[in-house]
Amino acid sequence: MSSSRKPAIQIAWKTVTYRSVVLAILGVAILFSIGIRFAFPQFTANGLKAADNFGNKLLEAVAGAAGPVKSGAMSSEQAHITALDGTVRVKKANSNSWVNADYNVPLDKGDVVQTGSEGMAKIVFNDGTNYTVKQDSLIVVEENSTNDQQQTNVAVAVSTGTVDLTTAMYNQGSKSQVTVAGATASLSPDSAAHVSNDPKSDQHEIVMTKGNAEVERNGQIVHLADWEKANWRADSAQIEKSKEIGSPVPISPANMMPIFVSKGGKSIEFSWTKMTNAVGYRIQIAHNPYFTKPVVNRKVDTADILVSGLSEGVYYWMVQSYDAHGKESSESEKNRFNIIPKQDDSAAVIALDLDPFTQHGHVIELTGKTEIGARVMVNGQEVPVIGVDGSFHYFTPPLPPGESVITITAQNKKGGVKTEQKKVVIQ
Repeated sequence: MSSSRKPAIQIAWKTVTYRSVVLAILGVAILFSIGIRFAFPQFTANGLKAADNFGNKLLEAVAGAAGPVKSGAMSSEQAHITALDGTVRVKKANSNSWVNADYNVPLDKGDVVQTGSEGMAKIVFNDGTNYTVKQDSLIVVEENSTNDQQQTNVAVAVSTGTVDLTTAMYNQGSKSQVTVAGATASLSPDSAAHVSNDPKSDQHEIVMTKGNAEVERNGQIVHLADWEKANWRADSAQIEKSKEIGSPVPISPANMMPIFVSKGGKSIEFSWTKMTNAVGYRIQIAHNPYFTKPVVNRKVDTADILVSGLSEGVYYWMVQSYDAHGKESSESEKNRFNIIPKQDDSAAVIALDLDPFTQHGHVIELTGKTEIGARVMVNGQEVPVIGVDGSFHYFTPPLPPGESVITITAQNKKGGVKTEQKKVVIQ
């Protein structure tokens, strides 16, 4: 070695990839397993079997926790009461006792709703179908579910009384049905019907006021369109189908509307939709929804009328149309209104502050604040809960696609009123 070169430490290495390491470990594991297999055959067989059983049990436990997976499986939904008036009771499917209905009592499959002699309840289901249960009626929720494809299945049995129902634009493959005295009506989307079941007089009928329906009874199928009626008796072999005169829709006064009048009183305008096949209309106004003693019972040939002389208090009004032969239509909705004496002008000042609307699909969420103790109504429906500070919170029923106007009215006990209107667009 040359004396000019100094001794040094020499370092050398060989590159080994991760792939090579993994293959080497795998090879050693295979050789080890083969050796154990030949040395202890019984031990290895039992070990593999135990490992397989453990794996299967683990998978079963995981699957069980997640629940069975079935195509088109239905999950139960709840319906909700959005309007109440008078005596309304609910009997839950798992109970034998009746409770007073309120906005916080959800409705499930098997629940029963009963209205009293002056009771009314509006129920909205998860598919957007809503039922207005009239006085002295009893209905049973037979089905209310949604599957994994968002197809809904709603079915209600009308045991006795009168129900008006409206279906929404639900998904294809969904069902909305109503059962009446052995007949089942399947309604198309965006349809409306008037259903009546009177077991005492053995009168049962379904009147389509909009859209289409298919009524099935004892193997007979009857198709109904606008203003067509299906009626039958218990011993009838066939369903009878007939054409009805269109029933007007009340416009003003709107349902639950307060009307403030001065001491001298004023004339109140009543108006309704005009029917093309009608030659006249009969309007009735009464203090009760039965119209046993109407304070106004008048025939007119126009779709509006001015009525004077009504004192303060709660009233109901309805209208019917009739043709050239005097045949009358079914009764319209029975709108309720309240005549309240108006106080001095200072009472007209009332606060109404609205927060920006929140949209949840076809449902609009409203929040705001008004005077403490005031009433708030949204599109004629009274807001069920108002906070002690005057704040309120309300969800509208499902709105149809397109532009809708939401009217919010606040009123105090002195006759002060403030109204706000907002336009919303549902895509």
